[in-house]
Amino acid sequence: MMLRAGAERLFRATTNKKLKETVALELSFVNSNLQLLKEQLADLNSSVDVYQNGDSSAFAVPMIPLGLKETKDMDFRDAFKDFIMEHYSEDASQFEDAIGELMDLRQAMRTPTRDQSGTSLLFRYYSHLYYVERRFFTSERNLGVFFEWYDSLTGVPSCQKTIAFEKASVLFNIAALYTQIGARQDRNKSSGLDSSVDSLLRAASMFLYINNNFSNAPSMDLRPETLEMLVNLMLAQARECIFEKLILTGPEKKNIEACLEAGQEAAQAAEAYECVHKHISAEPVKDYVPYSWIALVLVKTEHYRALSHYYVALGLLDHTDELSTVVKDMLGCIQISDPEKTTLVDIKVPQNKEERCLLGKCHLRESLILHDESLRIHKMCRQLRKIDSLLDKLRKSHERALNKYADVEEEDDFQEVLDPPRIQASTKYQLTLTPPDFSQYKVKDLFHDLGHLAIFCAKQHWTAPRTIHLSKSDEKTYGFSVRGDCPAIVAAVDKDSLAEFAGMKEGDFIVAVNDTATKWFKHDEVVALIRLAENGLSLKLVTPTDRNYLRPRETSRSPSSSSSRASTVSSIRAVDRISPTGSWMSTNSKDSGTKKSTWNPFRRTTLKDKTELCSVPSR
Repeated sequence: MMLRAGAERLFRATTNKKLKETVALELSFVNSNLQLLKEQLADLNSSVDVYQNGDSSAFAVPMIPLGLKETKDMDFRDAFKDFIMEHYSEDASQFEDAIGELMDLRQAMRTPTRDQSGTSLLFRYYSHLYYVERRFFTSERNLGVFFEWYDSLTGVPSCQKTIAFEKASVLFNIAALYTQIGARQDRNKSSGLDSSVDSLLRAASMFLYINNNFSNAPSMDLRPETLEMLVNLMLAQARECIFEKLILTGPEKKNIEACLEAGQEAAQAAEAYECVHKHISAEPVKDYVPYSWIALVLVKTEHYRALSHYYVALGLLDHTDELSTVVKDMLGCIQISDPEKTTLVDIKVPQNKEERCLLGKCHLRESLILHDESLRIHKMCRQLRKIDSLLDKLRKSHERALNKYADVEEEDDFQEVLDPPRIQASTKYQLTLTPPDFSQYKVKDLFHDLGHLAIFCAKQHWTAPRTIHLSKSDEKTYGFSVRGDCPAIVAAVDKDSLAEFAGMKEGDFIVAVNDTATKWFKHDEVVALIRLAENGLSLKLVTPTDRNYLRPRETSRSPSSSSSRASTVSSIRAVDRISPTGSWMSTNSKDSGTKKSTWNPFRRTTLKDKTELCSVPSR
């Protein structure tokens, strides 16, 4: 890619005709090699049979799982240590273990296992990124840390300095892992289908979450158009599993109501895949996804539309008794007439056996036509022709409909050319997308010793630590008071007192008392340390430069969120501003005007109203 880019710049810049011809020849050679590599990558990344369950692949239509985004190993030890020394004025060597643990976790999440433990690993790393982002990353400074990820389908690398790109890529891999877990389930069993539906819905929810909370993605797999297509694809595959679970019990062995219900579920699956096809065949997704995906979506659309007509025909042809009122109402509702069709059969609710047989044969003939279409589309795709299980499934469905048609066929029946009504898509099983629950994966802040995250973070600023020494007699006091927790704040400084002469100011943070770090000490603990010092006290203080924490903010507190320039991935929705170790807050609750969180450890501690004079009484 770099060679081609350089050659193209040289071709545009040079005026030498001979040199242009040489460069053009080299460009054609490079482009042909790139095209060959692209086709090879497409074969690898678009292989839908990689993650299928071997036991059920011969009986079920294969799913479309996604591969994981790859990334390079990173070493941000030096960048983080420099930031700790410069911004926090702390000894960076004390955090080498924390940085090493974070790097080991990132290395492990590059190759997660294809099970629940793999998703847990990715969730935990994402939760750690919450702390890392607020400790080290700010738009005001570039750490020199660049996150490089490869596109999940094309393998094209993308590199950005914003941690939002890292977060979005990790979430994408969580969703991709769920698609692989869903495709691996044994779909010959009801429990396997339930697990597959659950995994696919989790993947759809994650793709939707990424689309709603991250923007300006540098890679195509994180673009809104691609994510919207993936959400619909996962929902369609979940709908497909629901239909497969319905026919596991054999509706043809029950009654006509069960067959009509199966027909509607099949029509619902076909409609879901038709929606996917609209998204996947639109620009720019059309030129991005493998052609085998588009072909498989079309095959499934025609296949399930054919099954919808087959099950309706099966119920009509195998039913021998008179149609009940419930069945007649169902037939009137699930069949939709198209007034533009001149060859449409004028029967929706048959009144006798002959009409029932005629309507059933019309639906059966339509099923055969649609099965032929799905087989034709399958033959046109080279990648799909390699999947034997898919061809076997399509052929068996076609042969089953053909054998049924042969059983009821009558010679010289010219009414067979009539078209049946379209089957109305409907379902009893609603699919609901629930937001990812990050509260299940609580992690500890690796850089906890830097102080409370609400104060000691990358976006806040304060002066360099300074140490003051106070000495007094028994009769005097130090002349200051403190309040608040983690850290304690100097609430007041008496005029002409020892504290004022030493340089103490109102609003200073007390970060150490006599060499004891107090960033996480509560008010009473800090006061106890000061009293123990008796007549000699050494305090380490920092002065915040952004605001006075003794006074409440005049404006509402702005949530912490990822932000960057327009050329980078940025977090834009309020839901991503919540700690990943807290509950996800839904705006779709009954009280839509408020947001609730069951647990949030990062809520700022209220400063105590009580003010205590830090002094030792004279004896």
